[in-house]
Amino acid sequence: MSNLPPSDAAQAFLDRPHQLLIDGEWVIGAGRAIAVENPARGDTIATVQAASLAQLDDAVTAARGALHGGWGRMSGRDRGVVLARFADLLDSENDLIGEVMTLDNGSPLVSSKMVVQHLAAELFRYYAGWATKIAGESFQPSLGARSHLDFLVATVREPVGVVGAIVPWNAPPGMIALKMAPALAAGCTMVLKTAELAPLVGELFARLWSQAGGPPGAFNLIHGHGEDIGAAMAAHPGIDKIAFTGSTAVGRKIVAAACGNLKKVSLELGGKSPVIVFPDADLDAVIPAAAMACYLSTGQQCMAGSRLFLHADVHDRVAEGVASYARTLKVGDGLDPATVLGPLISARQKARVLEYIDIAKAEGAHPLLESAAIDGPGHFVGPALFTEVTPGMRIEQEEVFGPVLVAIRFTEEDELLQAVNGSPYGLSGSVWTRDIQRALRVAKQVDSGQVGVNVHAAMSPETPFGGNKQSGWGREFGRDGLDGYLKTKAISINLGPRP
Repeated sequence: MSNLPPSDAAQAFLDRPHQLLIDGEWVIGAGRAIAVENPARGDTIATVQAASLAQLDDAVTAARGALHGGWGRMSGRDRGVVLARFADLLDSENDLIGEVMTLDNGSPLVSSKMVVQHLAAELFRYYAGWATKIAGESFQPSLGARSHLDFLVATVREPVGVVGAIVPWNAPPGMIALKMAPALAAGCTMVLKTAELAPLVGELFARLWSQAGGPPGAFNLIHGHGEDIGAAMAAHPGIDKIAFTGSTAVGRKIVAAACGNLKKVSLELGGKSPVIVFPDADLDAVIPAAAMACYLSTGQQCMAGSRLFLHADVHDRVAEGVASYARTLKVGDGLDPATVLGPLISARQKARVLEYIDIAKAEGAHPLLESAAIDGPGHFVGPALFTEVTPGMRIEQEEVFGPVLVAIRFTEEDELLQAVNGSPYGLSGSVWTRDIQRALRVAKQVDSGQVGVNVHAAMSPETPFGGNKQSGWGREFGRDGLDGYLKTKAISINLGPRP
């Protein structure tokens, strides 16, 4: 594996003190030290001080003050100006943010820069436009026995309040933007907790927030471990909503902790998404797309197409094609421009992926492409593909969060849909066929929040995204993503007797 050095700008950022942003002031965290590891090399590249519980309280207090002060009193137009300016700053700092993401979590540099420019920045531009378009409606109600009176009802859309955002490590710029942009556009204020495995991009966002003219307290940054600071956020009585992306297991804990003040909760959780291939599909397009649906980000993505359902007539050709394609994918340091698959995030995750590979073989799955740990520093595991997988196997049911793809053979549509929907997850999926009637018929019956036709996990700022079943609550992106940060107030006005 290559051992490429960071750029001078990235190294200068790594070497500086890493702080919290609370009420517009940079402060040293009073909690535990967090050693930030480069997963491609296994060495510590920075040390971040976590927040204490008292500093969490300070951040929530600051957000509450800004909700009723500087940010809350801003017009939608002025909020939109700040968010649009923030998007421009993300573009101008794309190289640095992308490189820090790669150093933080191992993602290939080209992918990291795309997340910044084509996801994060565009989300801020999209929601900047919504800031002036938040409106209720008015109507004359039917009032039954009181119909001799004339009423007008006006609804008002208001910010839900102080938002606690908890984001994962796999794509920090996009995950932060998905919470930050719609929440701030809606007029909410925010306390963001970064992922302890990849906290550095959050600090860059916080520094840009100040440059964009965001008022103190509207956006606050804290670091911390999930089991203490994350848990305290979920239970905090001063937080009105938790917006979380992460594992289903942690999502359950957040729901339980949020019961204290019945705060609103949105969850984007795990997935075991199907890629369904019918015999008439364009197989030359299917093979690379199916491979990258799973192996993109080394499989460390919630919408990974990790279950490949292949019609019996094309099973062998597609499976062999995907295996051959995967063998061409370079595994290495994300700073190497040739790298397609970076490292796994940690030694623990590497051990988990290797354990699932052993489970697959113990269950009787056939390793058409058998992966293994790669020698040298860093947490590298190559892509794996198993055939002879049947519904109900652990490798078919459980989220691995690594470059492990399983192929399931099918013949009949009813049999297929029963297996596809037999998963506890329902986040994403795709159907590959030239028959548009079949594509729509099957897509409508797949129990997922998003289904692509001849494309997997097509995402845009306008397109709602989120999970069914154990893949989460609520939606992100689009108008639906904004609605999650708004509440509706109905004002009934007595106009007097009907004329």
